[in-house]
Amino acid sequence: MQKVFTVDKIRLADQYTIENEPIKSIDLMERAANACADWLLERTSKTESYAIFCGSGNNGGDGLAIARLLCNQELKIRVFIREAERYSPDFLINLDRLKNLKCFPIITLKVETDFPEIKEQEIVIDTLFGSGLSKPLQGFEAKLVKHLNHQNALKIAIDIPSGLFADKSSESKNAERFKADYTLSFQFPKLAFFMSENDAFVGDWQVLDIGLSQEYIQKTDTDYFILESISAMELIRPRDKFSHKGSYGHGLLIAGSMGKMGAAVLAGKAALRSGAGLITVHHPKSGLSIIPTSVPELMTSIDESETVFSKSPNLSNYSAIAIGPGLGTAKASQSAFKFLIQESKVPLVIDADALNILAENKTWLSFLPKNSILTPHLKEFERLAGKMENDFERLDKQIAFAKKYQVYVLLKGAHSSIACPDGKVFFNSTGNPGMATGGSGDVLTGILLGLKAQNYTSLHASILGVFLHGLAGDFAAENKGQASLIAGDIVDSIPEAFMSLIN
Repeated sequence: MQKVFTVDKIRLADQYTIENEPIKSIDLMERAANACADWLLERTSKTESYAIFCGSGNNGGDGLAIARLLCNQELKIRVFIREAERYSPDFLINLDRLKNLKCFPIITLKVETDFPEIKEQEIVIDTLFGSGLSKPLQGFEAKLVKHLNHQNALKIAIDIPSGLFADKSSESKNAERFKADYTLSFQFPKLAFFMSENDAFVGDWQVLDIGLSQEYIQKTDTDYFILESISAMELIRPRDKFSHKGSYGHGLLIAGSMGKMGAAVLAGKAALRSGAGLITVHHPKSGLSIIPTSVPELMTSIDESETVFSKSPNLSNYSAIAIGPGLGTAKASQSAFKFLIQESKVPLVIDADALNILAENKTWLSFLPKNSILTPHLKEFERLAGKMENDFERLDKQIAFAKKYQVYVLLKGAHSSIACPDGKVFFNSTGNPGMATGGSGDVLTGILLGLKAQNYTSLHASILGVFLHGLAGDFAAENKGQASLIAGDIVDSIPEAFMSLIN
């Protein structure tokens, strides 16, 4: 899995590479500029032109180097430089190199009337400020970014959109931030890219390899990671020739209530598709005919209540337990859930209404079985952990919650994040907006139950489960389209997701 570093560690990676490769700083900048130019040339045509806006630091130096490389390809370019008292040494070197080409004028922006209008088919490149920004844009720079945002043109940010902070929230009153359609980041994604509050500014982000020291990357610790195919693939266990259904565990799914049995069907089927040997669904009497007719491979355990979950079955037969999909929050269900927390000898997978019950009974959190997996969406987590001002505060609370209660908190959404009891966080790289549909979370619960039944650790079940869930959603979207995707399509695509990883 790929490491995600804070800005301080990225700077140290640059410095370590410069000192130990060794390579000059200006040559490392050239390597980064080449990566950007190659990306641009692969995706644009000779008829398009570029307006490159350069700040006075090394981010601006990147822009000047990119301009020179594009100029060598005989593309139409305009370069705009912000007037400043000081420029970085590498900026000045690249400015001299660009001037020597004499292929286009370099325009210095001094006052607002210098702001250019962007021409038709012109692509705006933002290299005004990099990831070292420490305070919101003000004055001239803020007005320039606002002007660029109003231009009807494709916009690309280099390293990070100007005005955006990499490691803390950028939300503040009237703050100006460059709104990129694409962001080209060097070697690592920035932590800010995983926050929904920044999506309108970051756009579609790409990570470009610029050859930073692998020795530094491997030996340097971080608490943040992004999951990739190899991360999930390495966790999948091959099946033994002489294995049988008992070899792959027996999971208990406590789900459903009157009118909400569909959630139990989705979760149960997903658990089976995830490899569990046996899955029993415990549900109220009103759902008696629904499970066997919908998924005959599922077994049933019938609750005493006609309408809700009111009493757990004997737990000794089960290697994993999940609770929540379609459960409801009736008083009887709350009492039965409390008993389950007290009696369970295995970590629980807790979702949906079970999370809402916990939110109403927060004293129970300290008694959750260690290494349980909680799968809240944003509002459910807010009910559990309290109000948050921004996404970075939410991430801090997610980490603190996981550490305090020694559980895994799988916060659902774009780039679903797994906060672990040791403080580490894993961001998912699969999934799509089509999965924002009723029942999608129930499918994830089922996948996690199926993996836990097979005795995957809670960490490995969370990593493989969230990746598979998103990947199945991606296959479903390819086949059905995002707008038409429903949760059942995700279940049906689980085998395709498994096969793509295994193959």
